[in-house]
Formats: sequence, structure tokens, C-alpha cells
Amino acid sequence: MSAELIINANFYETRVALVENGQVAELFVERSSDRGIAGNIYKGRVVRVLPGMQAAFVDIDLEKAAFLYVSDVHHPLEDMNRLFLDSCGVEPGEEQPQEPTEPENDELSEVMESVLPFEPVPIEDRLQEGQEILVQVAKEPIGHKGARITTHITLPGRHLVLMPTMDHIGVSRRIENEKERKRLRELMCSIRPPRCGFIVRTAADGSEPEKLQAEMDFLLKLWQNVQRRSEHASVPSLVYQELDVTLRAVRDLFTKEVDRLIIDSEAEYRRVVSFIETFMPSLKSSVELYQGEEPIFDCYGIEMEVQRALSRKIWLKSGGYIVIEITEALTAIDVNTGRYVGKRNLEETILKTNLEAVKEIAYQLRLRNIGGIIIIDFIDMEKEANREKVFNALREAVRKDKSKTNILHMSELGLIEMTRKRTKENIGRTLCEPCFYCEGEGHLKSTQTVCYEILRELERERPDFFGKSILVTVHPQVAARFCDEESAQLERLEETLHARIVVKGDATVHLEQYEITPIES
Repeated sequence: MSAELIINANFYETRVALVENGQVAELFVERSSDRGIAGNIYKGRVVRVLPGMQAAFVDIDLEKAAFLYVSDVHHPLEDMNRLFLDSCGVEPGEEQPQEPTEPENDELSEVMESVLPFEPVPIEDRLQEGQEILVQVAKEPIGHKGARITTHITLPGRHLVLMPTMDHIGVSRRIENEKERKRLRELMCSIRPPRCGFIVRTAADGSEPEKLQAEMDFLLKLWQNVQRRSEHASVPSLVYQELDVTLRAVRDLFTKEVDRLIIDSEAEYRRVVSFIETFMPSLKSSVELYQGEEPIFDCYGIEMEVQRALSRKIWLKSGGYIVIEITEALTAIDVNTGRYVGKRNLEETILKTNLEAVKEIAYQLRLRNIGGIIIIDFIDMEKEANREKVFNALREAVRKDKSKTNILHMSELGLIEMTRKRTKENIGRTLCEPCFYCEGEGHLKSTQTVCYEILRELERERPDFFGKSILVTVHPQVAARFCDEESAQLERLEETLHARIVVKGDATVHLEQYEITPIES
């Protein structure tokens, strides 16, 4: 599989696209005026403890207080170790299990979920209002929700993730060679300091001990600096800021599987090269500075994919299409045959459309970064075997997705329910905002409906308008309808009111708004 990392960097916005086999697989956008906060470490103050929800709100100097779950509250390390052993069924004095639960991939948001033990201590016994705590943002603010935070700090490097609050060594499951996994685990166990945890990332596959030792020392010094800064920092305040999107992409996405990294900014190119020389010098030759006259995203056909990622309807090659509707509670995806009529029979046509839709749905979920609950309404299929084919195809299609997914079998109604881990806003919410006309509803009243509302309003205010001249100011499209299709209705109302009604079009008026005023004689 060929893969490229394309970076379009400007002073106002940076866009990063991971292109696999000529198709945009992942897209990241960061604007200088609205830089993401996931991974940032803050010194915050607990403003409210909610025993009923086993959660707390923490002020970290953002617009909305951050949300902290009970499972994300750190205890002293001795208690953490004891609880971890208890959860594994290990009596005091026994050795810790050699194969503790490991993260499914290198997604940092999932690391802690995979290794943290169950802790029954209620949140009111851990936190008090006014308490100062060190926290890290695990999830960006999404919609009306504030950021989700954790006290289990993780500091990611190129090959390792430092977990200073955990006594655990994990190896990414994407390293499939068992011999290599064992080597890496034994190596980390031998060189790490006591009572300090690490996750070995996928990029560490085949790494030499010296390289891992150097990165481990760097991360430990970084953690010491964070601790020193937090001691003298005011509350609330930012203590450590995660890398920007350019260097995050280099750190997390620029692996041996990526053929080359191409960037169109000379200043950012020098910064990337400096970063690579420090952490991954073997990949320096794969970095290129783009110097073409055509914009880099246009040159590689990415701009068109960005626009496609904002469309509600996506056409399939066969002539079918899918419709994606994102709501507060869930995302609904509808599959339709569209112009595709098939060649043999209806069941075969439906199956082919559904299978084609599966690939596009998996692609769009990853490209748009759609998370939460997802309901897919496939076209109904009579045969159970065909429903199973579609389910298996979807499960296979999302295998490349780094975000954790859970897919339930297709129901008799042709629905598949699934979840996809959400750590930040989807690309649509990042690049778009609710329509100020329809306030995010997606629909406007028809011109006919607005005309009839005006007629009813005139009838309602009959005593004030009877026998007078009236000016109705409306949007030009509504005015055009009054002068054409609804002219007879307007004339009939003039006779009823014994009034003269003048309709005036004004382009500054909202399509659904109007103003009715008497004309002075």
C-alpha cells in the first residue's frame, strides 16, 4: 500500500492529509485562531463535585468547565498498584501478571482505558470543591459539551508513551510479531525507572535499545519540567501545550509505511526536518518541500475530497448514493439504489449497492471523523446470508480505522448499529457553522407558506387595516410569488378588507420574515 502525508501550511491554517493508494484516508485541520487543546496539561481547580454522576467539573481557564469522570481521577501510586493487583486476582506478595491488558492501538485516547483498573472509591472521597489538581485534556470540547479531562497524564513520544501515574508496560497490538513484542516488553522492563509506566508504540517495531533509552530519558525530563512548572503556576493555567498539528502528524503518522512527506511551507519544512533529525533521522530523505505553482491540495486532488466530505449526499460509482445526517444524539446514514437498476434481479441489485455503500461509509467515517452512535439504514435484503455478507464487509472495512469501533449485527429491519470513538469534532463542524437563516434546521419555509402566513396575519389584524393602504415588505422571491401564483389570493383579500395592498421586495429581508405597515395618506 502506497501512502503519502501531504501538509498545506499557512500562517492562518494548517491542513494535513494522509493519502493511501491515492485516496484521502484522514484529514486534520488546525487554525491559528482556534488551536486544539487535546493533550494539553492544565493546573485546574475543582468547582463542583457531582456524587450522583460520579463526576466533577474543573475550571481550567476555558469558556466551559471541563468534565472529569471518577475513573479518570488518580490515586497515589501505592493504591493504584494495589487496586490493579486486586482486579487481576493477584494476592499481595505475588508477582504482577506478565500479560496485562494492552491497548488495541496507538491512539492515545484509548491507552488509559485499556490499562486502568476498576476503582470503587467514590468521587466525593477523592475530590473536594476548591481543590487544585493537575489534569490533561483527553477529549476536545464537542458541540455544547466541555472538554473531558483526566488526571492520568500521558506524554507521547515517537516510539513511547510515558504514563507517570501507572506502573505498567504495554505494547501496541499493531506490532503483530510475538517475538518482537516480547523483546520490547523485556527491554522496557529492564531500563525503565521503578513505578513508572510506558506504552511501546507501533513505530518502535525493530528499534534499538539506545533509541528507546534516549526517548525514555527525554520524556522523563519533560515530565519533571511539567511538575516544576505546575508547582509555581497560578490556578487555572496552562502548564504544557501539546505539539501543533504539523509535528503531531509527523510524530504519529509518519511511519515506515508512509513513502514520503510533502509540505508546501519552507519555514514549516525546516521545522519538520529539525524534528525528524532528532527523533527519526532515517526518514529525513522522505521529506520533500513542494515548490509547484499549483496549490498543493489541488495538485494532489485533495481539495475536491475536502468539499466532498462536507456534502450530505455522496454518490456511489454504480449510481446509488448514501445520505449522512449528523445530529446531537447520533449519526444516521441512509443507503439508496438511486440510478442503479441492476442487471439480473432485485436482491442482487440491493446486495451490490449495500456492499458498495459499506466501503464508502467506512471511508467517510474516518475522513469526516464521525464518532458516537451511528445508525446505518441499509436497503432491505430478504436473504439472511446477504445480510451477513454486508455485516462482515463492514467489519472488515473499518479494520484500518485507528478509532475504536463496535458493530452490532444487522437487524431484521436492515439497520446496523455501531459506535466509533469520538475524541474531537467531526470535520463538518470544524469547517462549517449552522445556517443563520434556518438556524441549523436544514430547511426554510417555502415561499408559498410565507405568502399564506402574511395573508393570515392581514386577516388577523382586520380592524387595524380595514379600508387602508398597506405596505408589505418581503424577500424578493416571496414578492415574485405574490405577483404571480398568489395574485388572485391577494386581490380577494383586498376586496375583503376594502384595502389596497402593496407588496415590495427587499433583498435584505430574510426569506421567512416580512413587515406589514399602514401607508400614510
